Amino acid sequence: MTLISSRERARPSRSTGRPSNKLPGLAMAAAGVALSWGVHRLVPAVPMLTAAVVLGIAAAHLPGVRALVRGAGRPGLTLAGKRLMRAGVVLLGLKLGLDDVLGLGWATVVMVLVTVVATFFGTLWLGRRLGLRGDQPLLIATGYSICGASAIGAVSEVSGSDEEDVATSVALVTLCGTLAIAVLPLLHHPLGLDDAQFGRWVGAGVHDVGQVVATAQTAGPTALTEAVLVKLMRVALLAPLVAAVAVAVRRRRAYDAEAGAGAGAAEGKRPALVPLFVLGFLAMVVVRTTGWVPAAALDGAQHAQELLLAAALFGLGSAVHLPTLVRTGGRVAALGLCSWAVIAGVSYGGVLLTT
Repeated sequence: MTLISSRERARPSRSTGRPSNKLPGLAMAAAGVALSWGVHRLVPAVPMLTAAVVLGIAAAHLPGVRALVRGAGRPGLTLAGKRLMRAGVVLLGLKLGLDDVLGLGWATVVMVLVTVVATFFGTLWLGRRLGLRGDQPLLIATGYSICGASAIGAVSEVSGSDEEDVATSVALVTLCGTLAIAVLPLLHHPLGLDDAQFGRWVGAGVHDVGQVVATAQTAGPTALTEAVLVKLMRVALLAPLVAAVAVAVRRRRAYDAEAGAGAGAAEGKRPALVPLFVLGFLAMVVVRTTGWVPAAALDGAQHAQELLLAAALFGLGSAVHLPTLVRTGGRVAALGLCSWAVIAGVSYGGVLLTT
């Protein structure tokens, strides 16, 4: 099974317009962040990042606004979806210290690894069988197994994925993660889980960090602590996954060049094995591990990371075209539900076996 679809998608050309051409889109992204923050303040159960995606999708379809989104605002919104996503991923590394991961114990680490591998390859295989377009199976598998939209954005940078594939994948993963906030707490006691077990299950099975926090906090501080630690262990796997995808892209392009299937692939820029923003993520993990960063600085970095990711997700949400999504909606929904069942089932079994 290959990580990259047989039909390699060309990376969209970068905009060569003046910086001022991006200002309308960036202003829209900033407004989207402000509205997302307001929604989260009014309804704390709705994470700001989830609200940002939904508002971005809404902006792309509202009469009077959609013309701006698809026209003058597009360059800035695309910039937000790419560049601000990278910056947010870098700051995400400050949430993770190596001592936190080691403190989980090897049994939990193995459980997380098994869950991630089973979810990633299971989702990728099923997506190919369902015939989803382009890189959607790869991106959805990444989002479900690692850390939602942040992982999708990181992998799309090295896979050269089409912006519409990225937006559709983000919308699906965000939708299922949002449903988890309402559904999983109802299963806490029926499944016979204590608070710590429930927290680990949520951390291993829910996609985005914000969604993990919103779901686990319903069971109290013990569940929340366990959930965040397990979730950050999954986040730590982002760097090796991005490197693996970069290797797969290189091999695919080399194969296409040798077979004469596409000179463009041979002439295109080879993706770095580990992109700079992933190196930045790893550097932030090391910085956090040293313990030298004051708590106030970590809090500030967390707020900055949330704002950057919210702007990026608003930009990605604005690229969703619902009529196109509806045409493949049945297959996409089937993949999402099956993948959700896999990660929930495998992580539940893992929690029971390791506690």
